[in-house]
Amino acid sequence: MNAALTITGLTKKYSNFTLDNISFSIPSGSIVGLIGENGAGKSTTVNSILGLIKKDSGKIMILGHDIDSFDYAVKEKVGVVFDGSNFSEELTPIKLSKVLCNIYSSWDKPYYNNLLSRLGIPASKKIKTFSKGMKMKLSIVVAFAHHPHLLILDEATSGLDPIVRDDILDMFLEFVQDEEHSILVSSHITSDLEKVADYIVFIHAGKIIFCKTKDELLEYYGIIKCGAAQFDAIDKNDIIAYRKQDYEWQILVANRGRAVKKYPKAIVIPATIDEIMLLYVKGEN
Repeated sequence: MNAALTITGLTKKYSNFTLDNISFSIPSGSIVGLIGENGAGKSTTVNSILGLIKKDSGKIMILGHDIDSFDYAVKEKVGVVFDGSNFSEELTPIKLSKVLCNIYSSWDKPYYNNLLSRLGIPASKKIKTFSKGMKMKLSIVVAFAHHPHLLILDEATSGLDPIVRDDILDMFLEFVQDEEHSILVSSHITSDLEKVADYIVFIHAGKIIFCKTKDELLEYYGIIKCGAAQFDAIDKNDIIAYRKQDYEWQILVANRGRAVKKYPKAIVIPATIDEIMLLYVKGEN
């Protein structure tokens, strides 16, 4: 399967932070969720992909093209949504369309108008009157309306109520039905990623901790909950990370089914993506 995005050995050094040799790819037709705590390196990664900051080393390929020799035709195939509006707030969505049709040769005005209606965005009101959630919806509509092949979304569902978020997630799933379309979405709302992502890339302190399929994480990973005596008896080779919480130990394992059989006296529960991330970041290993 072709890759919509391939990152190899991406490094960016600052005085107090280093994005350290990052590598991952996005297969065509897939949604990849990028997770990590604030300051982990998600924004640095996204900004490097988009060429907004200069990388120190590494290679970034988008739709088969090296970003260091990008032309406009390739850039037009990338749709971008940041956490916040980047449009003139004096414009209305109607006037914004008139501006963007001169920027994107692939701008689809009927499709744009259809999406405005679908998401309940008032076409004739100035953007400055919109709520944060409404501005985010408009940004997503704009990203869709020039028919990109790759969407890069930074906290795209932030500030939206659950019903609207669900509508947006449905749009993401519809988008990747075309196997030439792919999405990279950076999000703190891991429950959204559990609904739509095919792969999860977890970045912590500037390093990739893992890149796994979402199904592997949700179907196989688990948390053992036990007391001190049981904790001491657990094979340390089974432990990914562990954390003491009040009167119990929480232990992250990669094979929940095996843990149930191996430790019948312990409680073993499925792990959410949030819990996996939390134990990696705050636990010991």
